[in-house]
Amino acid sequence: MWKQEEGEGGEGERERERWVEDRRSPSKSGPTLPDEVAFVGKDVEFKGIITYSGTVRIDGSLDGEIHTDGGLLVGPEAVLKAKITAGTVVCHGTITGDIQAKNQIVLRAPAVVQGSLTTPVLSMEEGVVFNGTMEMKHQAKVEVLREVGPNVVNMTSRPPVQRLAA
Repeated sequence: MWKQEEGEGGEGERERERWVEDRRSPSKSGPTLPDEVAFVGKDVEFKGIITYSGTVRIDGSLDGEIHTDGGLLVGPEAVLKAKITAGTVVCHGTITGDIQAKNQIVLRAPAVVQGSLTTPVLSMEEGVVFNGTMEMKHQAKVEVLREVGPNVVNMTSRPPVQRLAA
């Protein structure tokens, strides 16, 4: 029978696979983000302000500010001390600072986040450490579950049509 060699696969490999899946595979609970337009590697340290469009993945260290209308992917080994304004933030790493996301914030284990979060949608996985405050703003278009008949539920942003008795 095949045996896994020490150092191959394991938890690290599963985490890397899940990390790639987070940005490439649409799911009901997670955001769909385009491929990265930039990448800050594991051994890179950056100080300053980053402003961009699209999606950036950070696996290194950053001290400063991030401003984008697109996505920010924070890798499991990333350490950010930053004020973040983005469309969508997916975090597996460590962030100290305030995060404001127009669309949503997704915190995946083993993320550690300290600061304030402002977003209309928050997803936090078991195993995440969050210390701070949370404010949920309304989305422009809210999807609501509404009952439209016996045993039928519809997801819509409009009120259900009332049926008249014959």
